Amino acid sequence: MQMGERGVTRPMAEQQVDQADQSESSHEGKQSDEHEHNSREHGDGHEMTEEHRLQMLRRHHQQTLWVYWTLVLLGVWMLLSPFTLGYLNEQLWVDPSGGRGVWFSDATHTSLRAWLMTASDVISGGLLLIFGWRSLTPNRPISLWACCFIGVWLVFAPVLFWAPVSAAFLNNSIVGILLISLTILIPGMPNMIMYMQHGPPTPPGWTYNPSSWPQRWIMIVTGFAGFVVSRYLAMFQLGYIDSVWDPFFGFAANSKKVLNSNMSHMWPISDAGLGTISYTFEFLMGYMGSPSRWRTMPWMVAFFGILVIPLGLTHIILVISQPLIVHHWCTMCLLAALIMLPMIPLEVDEVIAMGQHMIDAKRRGDRGGSLWTIFWKGGSAEGCTPDEISPELMQLPERPGRVLAASIWGMSFPWTLRASTLLGLGLMFLPTLFGISIQSTAADVGHLGGALIVTTSVIVMGEVVRIGRYFNTLLGVAIVAAVWSFSGDAIGYALAVTVVGLLTAALSIPRGPKTELYGRWDKYVR
Repeated sequence: MQMGERGVTRPMAEQQVDQADQSESSHEGKQSDEHEHNSREHGDGHEMTEEHRLQMLRRHHQQTLWVYWTLVLLGVWMLLSPFTLGYLNEQLWVDPSGGRGVWFSDATHTSLRAWLMTASDVISGGLLLIFGWRSLTPNRPISLWACCFIGVWLVFAPVLFWAPVSAAFLNNSIVGILLISLTILIPGMPNMIMYMQHGPPTPPGWTYNPSSWPQRWIMIVTGFAGFVVSRYLAMFQLGYIDSVWDPFFGFAANSKKVLNSNMSHMWPISDAGLGTISYTFEFLMGYMGSPSRWRTMPWMVAFFGILVIPLGLTHIILVISQPLIVHHWCTMCLLAALIMLPMIPLEVDEVIAMGQHMIDAKRRGDRGGSLWTIFWKGGSAEGCTPDEISPELMQLPERPGRVLAASIWGMSFPWTLRASTLLGLGLMFLPTLFGISIQSTAADVGHLGGALIVTTSVIVMGEVVRIGRYFNTLLGVAIVAAVWSFSGDAIGYALAVTVVGLLTAALSIPRGPKTELYGRWDKYVR
């Protein structure tokens, strides 16, 4: 039994429908797709009436009643937290690092920050009491969503208000994560059983399911690792710790200057704190939904994709710009970007599957042909197939290799891309090897060019975006042109960069192996 099929973590109706799906799939080939479609349309087979769905919803609510009582208890906890954890105790107050003057984070406004955190927790606790109490009655999805968004707010609040007490940061983070988990992860999405259309989980024409638990497990692990690193950096910027460990570049010489740089101070809140928030949602969203979520929850996959892909790329570019703008390095900052990098190719296939489904569902006329409704409620499972190849996640302790291999289906690692990655890393170190000043434009060519080559090479290891490798061709040519414009008398350095640039451009031409099928997206895997 898969992770998403545990006891109360899914509505009983969904479990029963899954059993019907398995029974139906065993008879594939005995009936045509047209007959199957017609039988579902007319209520035959495993389709449930609204009354049946409502009955299952009530039974599931009874099973998970402990969740909703916990929401009430957390409301009481948040009401008392400011007074039991010393939010207003001046002896516990700290100032943000680097003498930040943005927003109201300077020392003269510490009292205001403390009172804002106190008001936030008290108001959040009161709202939790109201909506938590209402959620004790079944079929009240708005109350559950309200509790969920209170949890989202609690994740933001200590970063937004520059909480002057470390206990407030810890308390809000933990309670916020608990609220999100208790409202939409453990019991499942509120009232989803009332409209969810069931069926096999593998997208039409695909050889694997990009939403399977092995595929999501690796995202949860990497997301949590990024959360830990970003939270560590945020604790320094918020003033809770005095230094950050840096085994390569040194704290005082590099990391401190990066974390307290003018680029960092441009943000009205802690940039590391913002990274913490992003990673929090990323690892939590890895748990969200069934193995069919690319079809049943397009909105969630889209939001997850935005967090991982465009925002992830922005985060990576900001970090790799350290030597260009700040002229210093930070080991833990680089680690945070390094963790984000493989998440992009690991997630993009699920976004592609979701996009294909949205187009197909609209063409079929699902949900009245409304893209808006399909986006929020999903569509039918026509053309989908059972997932008969993904290993069970419970096999991880006994067969870690098999589960790990399934986690990276959709990625392949041709020697050309591996070589390009190594060339990019080498290019980043060339300025140091040739004694080029880190503050020179010639060094910027190596640092930025190498980082971009590495970023591109790793991302296009995802087969659905393999065509993006041609960006490395452009990078290679641009690096060669730039280094001769800015290297001056450093002829040896310019020659070395030229060799790396030309090799990278040449290595970007072969596509490499294609190991999986992606339905109608196959024609774009070039």
